[in-house]
Amino acid sequence: MEIILKEDIIGLGFKNDIVNVKSGYGRNYLIPQGKGVIASPSAKKILAENLKQQAHKLAALKAAAEEKAAQLNGVVVEVAAKVSVTGQLYGSVGAAQVADELAKLGKEVDRKIITMKDAKKVGDYVALVHFHKEVIVELPVKVVAENAAELQAAADAEAAIKAAADAKKAAANEAEAAEAADEAEALEAIDAPAEA
Repeated sequence: MEIILKEDIIGLGFKNDIVNVKSGYGRNYLIPQGKGVIASPSAKKILAENLKQQAHKLAALKAAAEEKAAQLNGVVVEVAAKVSVTGQLYGSVGAAQVADELAKLGKEVDRKIITMKDAKKVGDYVALVHFHKEVIVELPVKVVAENAAELQAAADAEAAIKAAADAKKAAANEAEAAEAADEAEALEAIDAPAEA
């Protein structure tokens, strides 16, 4: 089923695009919600005429989108999240958290235009910000441990416990070796007088 979109829908298309969708999705969601209309021949003619008349408005929208995109050049978003000792996040980091961090940096971006695969581990990711159908910005996102000091302390404590256990084991092995040497010496002493 061909639909003319009346607004931007991330993952499907942008306003005034003609897209193919499944009949149920078009009839039960897009058309009743006012997000699209059936792409009949007459609707396509009206769309073409409207696009001709709105060409300068569309150019202005694209210019505004490029201006917003320029504000995000060089911006790296750092999201602090709670992390387990293994580096796994409690939950995940997605578009909503990226939008919140951008707001803290003074860059207001609607979370609905941000797409990002949910981050479930500490590391570097990329979020896409769709300002316009021709203006998409790749935004680097760094997920860091909120409780890094606690994790480091836990790792240090674990390493110290392991080192202490290794030292204790080495001391026990050394004592065992000394005891075996003493035993061998005693046996030699016992055997020596018998030979004389």
